[in-house]
Amino acid sequence: MGVVQKIFYTHLPMAWWSLVSFFVVFVASILYLAKGRDAYARLAGAAAELGVLMSGLALVTGMCWAKPIWGVWWTWDPRLTTTLVMWFVYAAYLLLRASDVGGQRKATVLAVLGVVAFLDVPLVFVSARYWRSIHPSVLGSQGGGMEPEMWQAMIANLVAMGLLWLALLLVRTKQLAAGAAVTGLLRHGASRN
Repeated sequence: MGVVQKIFYTHLPMAWWSLVSFFVVFVASILYLAKGRDAYARLAGAAAELGVLMSGLALVTGMCWAKPIWGVWWTWDPRLTTTLVMWFVYAAYLLLRASDVGGQRKATVLAVLGVVAFLDVPLVFVSARYWRSIHPSVLGSQGGGMEPEMWQAMIANLVAMGLLWLALLLVRTKQLAAGAAVTGLLRHGASRN
């Protein structure tokens, strides 16, 4: 595959960490519904932002790989289609999160959406195995997979992307908490006047 094969080493880690992001949205949304703590809503929001970013970049890097290898930028392959649907659902989640609609109920609606949206994540993961697909299935595949030499580079990139993901998640969650604190102080100050 030549040089274009190197895209794979960032494409796959971004795709995997986007799925982890959406799992964090799922868990944080359940915790918000169970306990009602705003910290869980902020964690879900931060994870959704990272998931949309990483899944979007995975789609773009996949397209950059697909053009020289498959000869097309996009094919309506099951994995590509389910990933695009997942991206749109979580992008809608972020749009709703950024809107001024809903008041106090908005966090509950977002949490429910965060739980329901996760239904597409397992579909993305298994789509290349269970439906006719040209997309390679890397783990446990029957006719493909990776050469043993590729695993070292892949694991290094998975770990590096994971560390970057964790750092961004922590920073963004703290930013959202600081923003909520400032908003609370402004409301408190406005109510005293």
